[in-house]
Amino acid sequence: MTVTQPARPAPAAPGRVPFPTVDEVSLHCTDPVEPETVHIELHFPGRFEPERLRTALAEAARRHPRFQQRKAASRWWHRRYQWQVTPEADVDPVTFLPAGPGVLEAARERTLTDCPPLDAAPPVRIEAVETGDGGTVLMATVNHTAMDGPSCLRVLATAAEVYTGGEPQPAPSPGGTSPARTGPKAASAPPPPPPPAADAGRSRPARPARIAGDTSSSGAPGTGNGLLLLDLPAPRRTSYGATVNDQLLVATCLTAARWNRAHGARTAPVRITMPVDNRARESAEMLIGNGTRLTEVGFGPGERADAEALSGGEAPDRAAVERLLRATMARTHTLKSEPSHPLGLYGRLLTAPVLPVGVRGVLARTLRSAAAPLMSTTLLSNIGRIVYPLDFGDAGRPTAVWFSAPSRMPRGLAITAASTAGRLHLAIRYSRALLDHAAAVRIGELMQQGLAACAEDAGDPA
Repeated sequence: MTVTQPARPAPAAPGRVPFPTVDEVSLHCTDPVEPETVHIELHFPGRFEPERLRTALAEAARRHPRFQQRKAASRWWHRRYQWQVTPEADVDPVTFLPAGPGVLEAARERTLTDCPPLDAAPPVRIEAVETGDGGTVLMATVNHTAMDGPSCLRVLATAAEVYTGGEPQPAPSPGGTSPARTGPKAASAPPPPPPPAADAGRSRPARPARIAGDTSSSGAPGTGNGLLLLDLPAPRRTSYGATVNDQLLVATCLTAARWNRAHGARTAPVRITMPVDNRARESAEMLIGNGTRLTEVGFGPGERADAEALSGGEAPDRAAVERLLRATMARTHTLKSEPSHPLGLYGRLLTAPVLPVGVRGVLARTLRSAAAPLMSTTLLSNIGRIVYPLDFGDAGRPTAVWFSAPSRMPRGLAITAASTAGRLHLAIRYSRALLDHAAAVRIGELMQQGLAACAEDAGDPA
């Protein structure tokens, strides 16, 4: 079957692009034991036509040239690393795997262990794994030095448009309406949180609580990353305006504190690294690459009075959780509104093209090691509701979408959330040097308890 989408002129693509700050620091600090991969997993109810999918992805790469890039050859004395944008792919990124015992699990494991190389374009691998029920799972592995998960998803959304021969369409909301809300319903949205205090959301330079290690079920620490996927009902915004992102932050904080309390470790202060992405994802001109900036949400001194109510007992106290949610609303409001650079002033200085890249690499690794005790407790990345229909014709639309970000020591735990079709798809990615699978399952249970504590009772006003 041929693609009926009319050809469009290829966007202008520069031949060489200097590495941005995030890309360079990521390259300097790569660790083969814990590869810097982004895992994306999309479940479809139907089958794909192999050549049609390859053609659609090639056209999508032509429309998003930065997707198809490789690291240009360099030497230690060069002042910059550069991306080389290529007109054609160096390797076919798509492979098809027939259904069989353990095939899906093996493909998922490869997303954690086998990082696509940077010297061949595109630095992405997509495995289409057929399932026994007639469906297909697209398992994408992205080299995080080159781009992030939302960038890869944007390219897949364009591929879906090409695959079906149609024009871009808005994604339906879980209720079947357009994501843009207008008219009377828009007026009933909760008011924004009150103006926060001047220092709300800013974390103090104090040593944060570290997730307590637990590999007792496996007998010994392992290597690499492990992954646990959860499919949960999507939370609702509360009547007082706490967003799903606020609830995820509080649930993550509760999880860290309650886990550490059960293991006799420090429960506070908890600090959570939260990526913020201000790109217009619906736009075909969305920047492809690493487009997020990292912020830190601090928990601790302000919650000391509620420490027992939040982390003690069989479940968190709901009144204390609401107080924490309201404080978190103010924190995130401040953090998201403040301009900042992806890795702050130190990241900009570290990647300034003054010293050779080889010298800057030594400095980056040394500073990362020295700053390890001050690294945040965990990372929470909320992709949010998937804004694309991702309609692949006979293959259908995805019924589940999971992302997971790299989880390296000393942090050792990364939680990534995405929602589609009224479901929250939560990925808990962990360093096997810190946790084993049984411990990750318990972490997942605590996250579910934390989200339940954030939700308003059925009788509460919505």
